[in-house]
Amino acid sequence: MISFFEKHNKLSWAVTTIISIIIFTLSSIAFEGGYGIATNTNSIIYHFTAFFFLGAFLLISLLEGKKSYSLLFLGIIIAIVYGITDEIHQFFVPGRYCSIFDASVDSIGVLFAGVIYFVKIRLGE
Repeated sequence: MISFFEKHNKLSWAVTTIISIIIFTLSSIAFEGGYGIATNTNSIIYHFTAFFFLGAFLLISLLEGKKSYSLLFLGIIIAIVYGITDEIHQFFVPGRYCSIFDASVDSIGVLFAGVIYFVKIRLGE
């Protein structure tokens, strides 16, 4: 499956862009009520999964199957920074909040995708 997206780079960039837009759109939804800290299981699963896929597709798009550890590192940094800026963006959305915990879960999802992709390129699938 990964090889398919590596060979079809424009498609993998399209998926990466769509995931980014979905994350931004969902984090732009205002909620009634106040500000609070939500650390429920669904929130953790959403953050981890969304940023796992963002990280995975960004890495696939950037590397195209090449063994470039500098691009791997760059992709991980870009996805983590996107997660941090998304949390900052939520600070300005009514009923949302900026959470270091959520940014951490986002980063763990990205790092998990990075480790899997690192192993994939290291083993040469």
